[in-house]
Amino acid sequence: MNRAEAETLVKQLNGWTLSGDRQWISKEFSFKDFAAAMAFANKVAEIAEEEGHHPDLQVRWGKVVVELTTHAVRGLSENDFILAAKLDKVES
Repeated sequence: MNRAEAETLVKQLNGWTLSGDRQWISKEFSFKDFAAAMAFANKVAEIAEEEGHHPDLQVRWGKVVVELTTHAVRGLSENDFILAAKLDKVES
């Protein structure tokens, strides 16, 4: 995926950012406490398993950072943006 394609797709998402070299997209989700952050991370894990597309997660007190990339293509694919859109629906 080229830079222009990635920039177009990331603009359709809510709060996701594109890495400078367009190899991944990321978003930090905020929660009231650690338990809520873990509950979200577990929901992300369920969706990722269903999709067969697994993000990198960083869980902290009240925060979860999600990073999406497609290792097979060493960069972004349409699947990254599809999963990001699904995760945005979990947040609301």
